[in-house]
Amino acid sequence: MKIDPQMTDVLLAARFLRGRVRHTPTERSDSLSSLSGAEIFLKWENQQICGSFKVRGALNKMFSLSEEDRARGVVTASSGNHAQGVAMAARALSTRAVICVPGVCPQTKQDAIRRLGGDLVELRVLGHFYDDAEAEAHRLQQEQGMTYISSFEDHFIISGAGTLGLEMIMDEPHLDTVIVPAGGGGLINGVAIAVKALSPETEIWGVQSVASNPYVVSWPGGKVLDVSYEDSLADGLTGWIPQSLLDLSRKRVTNFVDVLESDIAKAIAFLHSRHHQVVEGAGAVGVAAIMAGKVPVKGKRVGIVISGGNIDQPRLLEILREYSD
Repeated sequence: MKIDPQMTDVLLAARFLRGRVRHTPTERSDSLSSLSGAEIFLKWENQQICGSFKVRGALNKMFSLSEEDRARGVVTASSGNHAQGVAMAARALSTRAVICVPGVCPQTKQDAIRRLGGDLVELRVLGHFYDDAEAEAHRLQQEQGMTYISSFEDHFIISGAGTLGLEMIMDEPHLDTVIVPAGGGGLINGVAIAVKALSPETEIWGVQSVASNPYVVSWPGGKVLDVSYEDSLADGLTGWIPQSLLDLSRKRVTNFVDVLESDIAKAIAFLHSRHHQVVEGAGAVGVAAIMAGKVPVKGKRVGIVISGGNIDQPRLLEILREYSD
């Protein structure tokens, strides 16, 4: 499957999403700027509707479906944030949806999916990791003829995610580097399309957890390699990647790096104490990369995507007890 959205697709998504999602703020971080020797700007997508960037792509995709596609019902697999956007759109469109999530999906995300979707959404919790949930979603697609919605390998999903990058580079047009969480690859590719179209010299760096780092491992050779998965604070980034999005990323992304689980925890605590923001693990990996010195940023103007804030309160409190300064 070849997927190759262009800037025109991001602009179309931005026009559709205007008034449906928030234009989230991009703000300078004095504390991170001082720490890194760079000028750091944070894109607070944890303040988005549903607490994550995922609503952008989910709404863009769901409203693109034909009446026939919607009539069959939709099915998707998600680590939790994409599912909230699908649930919200399903309710708005009076469309039946089955949402498959893995066992690692935080309870706060599961509760939000049920609340947003109401009676139209059936939530299924399957296996442990994302790939288990996706296998069930594909089974339902094949056996019941439901319309499958990928959480990342999709033209409309990527274009919707790209609107985040469009906002960021319009708000701060002179960025040398943009750092983006990388899971399946929908967000980083969407952001890269928008940023590179308006600022071709800006570098795009992706960040993963060492617990699930298929982009980091696969990047040098250009072919998707198998990696082992472990539980991660960045549960939203855990899972396989498609060759199509690895190929797409090689057009615009500079490099990928990974961070330790302890780095992610420190970043969550840092953002809470210095910025009074609740950020989930996946949303904190860019800051973790800066704090761990994984991306060369000294003397540069750097944007970091804070992709979401949906973290279970018990886990957040545990992190704050251990890592707050």
